[in-house]
Parts: sequence; C-alpha cells; structure tokens
Amino acid sequence: MNGFARDSARFESFLSFCRVEKGLAANSIASYRIDLKRFSAESKVPAKEMSAEQLSAYVDSLYNAGLSARSIARHITTLRNFYQFLTREGEIDRDPTEFLSSPRQWSTLPKYLNQNEINRLLQAPPEDEPAGLRDRAMLELLYATGLRASELCQLELASVERDLGVLRVIGKGNKQRLVPFGQSARRAIDKYLANGRPALLKGRASRFLFVTARGKAMSRQGFWKLIRRHGRQAGIFRKLTPHVVRHSFATHLVEGGADLRSVQVMLGHADISTTQVYTHVARRRLRETVDQHHPRA
Repeated sequence: MNGFARDSARFESFLSFCRVEKGLAANSIASYRIDLKRFSAESKVPAKEMSAEQLSAYVDSLYNAGLSARSIARHITTLRNFYQFLTREGEIDRDPTEFLSSPRQWSTLPKYLNQNEINRLLQAPPEDEPAGLRDRAMLELLYATGLRASELCQLELASVERDLGVLRVIGKGNKQRLVPFGQSARRAIDKYLANGRPALLKGRASRFLFVTARGKAMSRQGFWKLIRRHGRQAGIFRKLTPHVVRHSFATHLVEGGADLRSVQVMLGHADISTTQVYTHVARRRLRETVDQHHPRA
C-alpha cells in the first residue's frame, strides 16, 4: 500500500477542513494535495507516527532534490497545517513540525510591463470578432483592477456595477472586496456585452461575465493561453502571465503616488507585508527625483 492510500482518510479530512472551515481556494487545496502526495510517497511510516527528526530529514530531501526556497516553504506550510489539524483532532499529542524552520526566501522584485507595453497588449485583441471583444475586455479589466486570474475568470455578471465602476470580487478565503475600475475598462466591457457575449453564448444562459464559444466560463488555463498569444502579437516575447499584468497594475499605481494600504485592499492581500514588495517603485522614484532635481546629484 502506498503512503497516500495508507493515510488517505486523514488527508481527505484535512483537505475538507481547509476547504469548508478555513475557506481556502481550490488552487490552495490542489497545492496541499500535491505536497501531501509527495510527502506520503517518501514516508516509511503512517503520518501520525512521524517524528520531528523524520520530518526534518524529509525537508532536507527537498533541498537535495533541488526544489526552490519558495516551493520548500510552501511544503513546510502544508505539513504544519496538516499536523496542527491532527493535533486539534486528538490524533497526535504533540505537533512534530513545531521546530521546523522555513528556508530564507530572497525577496524578488515582481516582473511588470511598462506603460508602452501595456498599451500594446491592450490593443492586440481585434475588435471585429466576438472573441477579440471578450479578450480586450478581460485585459482592460485585469489591468484596471489587478484581479487574480481565477477571480477574473469566475467574475459574475451580477457582480459588475457598470454605472458605479465597481466590482464585487470573491477572493482568497471567500472574502469579498470592492474594486473600482475606470472608463477605459467600462467601455471595453460595454462593447463586449453588446456585440461579443451574445454572439458567443448563441442564446444560452450563463451567470459568468466572460464566456467561451461553448458558453462556459473562461478557464484559468484558457486565459493564460490567450494572454500569451496577444503578448506575442504585441511584441512581448518574454514569459507573460496574468500575474505580470497584476504586478503592472500595482506598480503603476505606486508610481502614480497611491499609498500601499489602498493597493493592499485592491489586490486583496491579507497582510500589508505582501504588498510592501512594491515599495521598490517608491524607492526608485525617490532616486530619480534626487538625480533630476538636486544640484549636486
């Protein structure tokens, strides 16, 4: 019997707890499942019998396997949450992950597009076909709001207050937030709703704002493919993802003088420390100000 089958009941109970009681997103649940499968595949004993020394040896094996610090940190988070769950359920007396230390993660500056690249990307989808109107509306709204790809794809028609220029978004942990958007995104949405969405649905009903030719909600994978395709059309050949546009939204806001707290709320970050990566923009702007205006710069 393999490790996952041996501990499957415990793993499924834990994943159900994360989904129902903690309200974690489907992507987080999927990541936890992948980590637990790897953990169980290398375990020689049932999960509840693992000692702190055995868990530490397992983490060392992740380093030896060449995993990045970010991946190992996520792995450790999965194990901590799992063993905290077992402790809470009374299956073990003491949490063996108590003294596991997370790897130091060097903070990397987020990749983002400059204003010229953003303009080329937004203009890449053709407006003479329904799918092009949809793609342009999606890209305009993504750059206008900084939504996560999953939030954008699952956005419902009823959640868009076009007259007010506000979206009601359900983010991580099933938390709702209000995100404003501007006139450019509104115009793109209006064109899509008038001439794109009806042609794609062909009389079918859907509660989702962005739909495919089959009448289904746009998937994350489908959106990743279309954003890369339009990126190539715009002459952007480096790796382009929805998250790069999200970073561009936040970076350009900070460049324009927005405070980090406002950016945090719009991005849906639970902790301001996550948003503080964008302070690199503020520091760069200060450097440029000194260089341009100080007499002895």
